[in-house]
Amino acid sequence: MTQLFTRKEIEERNRKDNAAIIIDNVVYDVSKFMEDHPGGVEVLLDNAGKDASRCFRDVGHSDDAKLWRGEFKIGEIVKEEQWEVICQEVNSSSGEDELTLRGFLEVWFPPVAFAALALLTYVYLL
Repeated sequence: MTQLFTRKEIEERNRKDNAAIIIDNVVYDVSKFMEDHPGGVEVLLDNAGKDASRCFRDVGHSDDAKLWRGEFKIGEIVKEEQWEVICQEVNSSSGEDELTLRGFLEVWFPPVAFAALALLTYVYLL
């Protein structure tokens, strides 16, 4: 069974030897991760005892980092105090841009128009 915490309980865990953060309503004990965190101890200490969801998303952590944080999960926030989870937009096209007429025109219209103008100028002058 998942251990439940209130936000007040997590606020008290804001020291290096007892640090916890909240990411998307999940509670992580980061006390043992302080020295190993690639961003440094200060980042974790600044967010200790707080909801670090936005900070975690804004930094742009790798998929490996997202999986790794599972090792530090100790519970979740009680249902009454959970905040809405804002998921990052996932591109369903596997990293490929969708082809559209507008995109085609934005890319190809300027060079084609310039080439047509150059051809007309060349024909007119000769």
